[in-house]
Amino acid sequence: MKSLRALLAGLALAAMVLPATFGSGVAADYKAEYKLSTVLGKPFPWGIGGDRWAELVKEKTNGRINVKMYPGSSLVNGDQTKEFTALRQGVIDMAVGSTINWSPQVKELNLFSLPFLMPDHKAMDALTQGPVGKQLFDLLATKDVVPLAWGENGFREISNSKRAISKPEDLKGLKIRVVGSPLYLDTFTALGANPTQMSWADAQPALSTGAVDGQENPLAVFVAAKLPTLGQKHLTLWGYVADPLIFVVNKEVWASWSKEDQEAVRAAAVQAAAEEIAISRKGITAQDDSLLKDIAAQGVEVVQLTPDQQKAFQAATKAVYEKWAKQIGPDLVKSAETSIAARK
Repeated sequence: MKSLRALLAGLALAAMVLPATFGSGVAADYKAEYKLSTVLGKPFPWGIGGDRWAELVKEKTNGRINVKMYPGSSLVNGDQTKEFTALRQGVIDMAVGSTINWSPQVKELNLFSLPFLMPDHKAMDALTQGPVGKQLFDLLATKDVVPLAWGENGFREISNSKRAISKPEDLKGLKIRVVGSPLYLDTFTALGANPTQMSWADAQPALSTGAVDGQENPLAVFVAAKLPTLGQKHLTLWGYVADPLIFVVNKEVWASWSKEDQEAVRAAAVQAAAEEIAISRKGITAQDDSLLKDIAAQGVEVVQLTPDQQKAFQAATKAVYEKWAKQIGPDLVKSAETSIAARK
């Protein structure tokens, strides 16, 4: 009889403890570690954002969800264009991904790579934080992922080792490394350059040896990757496209978490993304141009296009814009143009 009472007492105790444990979000199918993929690690803003997300997730879930960042697209053997597919398949649990790298699988993400669509940061914000951003998140949600927040790799500026670029003719014959997107091949071909697709891991040694003459990347990448030491002594600020980042979780992974932990991971993504955007814009604005001064101090010739000079590049790539607007979706492009025109 005593043993029966003891058993009942034990079961009663377990009944009190278990809800407290499982109600807090700990579930039998939680992984010991969740893999977070990024192309760039620290000290790049991209990597800082990913690392910060992992840190905040652990903090906001009280250690129930532990995330490890894998930079360098290492979970897909360095091929950043395969990241989205791997994410959908569950090879990757979470990612801070590039709209450029995912555009081969999600054609609508090519929107941000339409040449000279976005004239400034406010234009980018009008897209990511407005109806267009919501529409793209709704689309992504149908593709086995849960998008949570917009980050930013930044406006992509062009550099090379040969000469200053201030007009389309200056690009003629230059071998420019570009990312794995047909839109970039079309854009640089229209400008008379010789675009060469390669991963970022391959790009740096190619620049070092002179296998390619130049590249296009945000200024934070230009500095963190020490591109002036790889012969990139001519830099033109033309802001021809920008590269928003997306904080996402694999759909099955997301569904395995409690509602409480889902909201914690979402809040962590929103906070990390906001911090990452601030870092990516630091030192490159009219109010704070310290990063530009640091670049110039390294012996780099910095060309800032005038509005008229920029219009010449825009005219040279107009056919590319029109061709790709049809592929991306005329309604989406029109919505983007309207949002940008209405920005404050």
